[in-house]
Amino acid sequence: MAKRVVIIPGDDAAPEAMAPTVEILKSFNLDITWTEFPSGEEGVKKYGSRQAFDQALRAAIEQSDSTLFGSTNGTTGGLNHLRWGKRTFANVRPARWRPGFRSPLKNPNGIDFAIVRENLEDLYMGVEGDLQMLSSLQVNSRMTHKPLDTTPTGKFAIKVITEEGSRRVARFAFELARKRKAQGGKGLVTCTSKYNMLRESDGLFRRIAEETAKDYPDLSYNQWIVDDFARRIVASPQEFDVVVMPNLYGDILSDAAAGTIGGLGLAPSGCYGENYAYFESIHGTAPDIAGRNIINPTATLLSAVMMLDYLGYTDASARLDRAVSQVYAEGKTLTSDQGGSASTTAFCAAVRECLGKNR
Repeated sequence: MAKRVVIIPGDDAAPEAMAPTVEILKSFNLDITWTEFPSGEEGVKKYGSRQAFDQALRAAIEQSDSTLFGSTNGTTGGLNHLRWGKRTFANVRPARWRPGFRSPLKNPNGIDFAIVRENLEDLYMGVEGDLQMLSSLQVNSRMTHKPLDTTPTGKFAIKVITEEGSRRVARFAFELARKRKAQGGKGLVTCTSKYNMLRESDGLFRRIAEETAKDYPDLSYNQWIVDDFARRIVASPQEFDVVVMPNLYGDILSDAAAGTIGGLGLAPSGCYGENYAYFESIHGTAPDIAGRNIINPTATLLSAVMMLDYLGYTDASARLDRAVSQVYAEGKTLTSDQGGSASTTAFCAAVRECLGKNR
């Protein structure tokens, strides 16, 4: 059946990576109907208001099978609906080194793992406020064994880890590890959180991961306290396969993972729910280079690779993945962040050339 995909280009320099990526996707002549939106500022002007623009985005998302999303500075909407409206609970952020990637590590060969970040809970639920709001509650500190002092001027944030949310993302991680094992992966799931200090919340997350591991005897399982994992991600990233963790840690440590392979310009992601997924690079909008046609489009291209695979276009996905790898292996047409001098469009032209050679 034909698929419907929404293209949201994002803001600042992000549309400069998105436009040539979409051209490449269209060149596959797949049975996909593309619904393309303008960037944030242009969209607000076109639809007359931010509210109307957001409504149009939500309506298109509801009628689609997936969305390819460009980084936003907040001007482009749609992200909250993609995340919380579509309940995309598992944020998959792969870190795979390819020959030609400009890794700062002496030996990055063999780095190939995926962080699975719980995407809806933890501190990212945005439950914050003035500390005095807790004065009527009988909240005791496990560390001091005394009631929480709410007299100082300050703020609080609530961390929420649920059994349902933890079990859902843990099962997703194990299923991903099983899929990767079938493709030659390690068949290993690692859980990380701060379960030694946050014994109730992060402890629950760990316990659910341990319980889920029992349902997958064909896979291996281990766990590390999150600060030890942070060390290992630099010292020995090759030991990991699939790593599952709560929301905040996943957001931070996936950037560290990108650093081990060569930077955020190389880091794709996909956010998966029960019935929907959207895809985006994990880097920001790069306002300092907007309009210069030098943003690295690799993360956007590899996010598109993930999207094609999700939609069932596995051959096109594999071809695009190989073409990106080939451009880096040749090393002649790389953007400045990877030690070259190529423009965004020149890099994408090189990818198209590789696709043409390898039909």
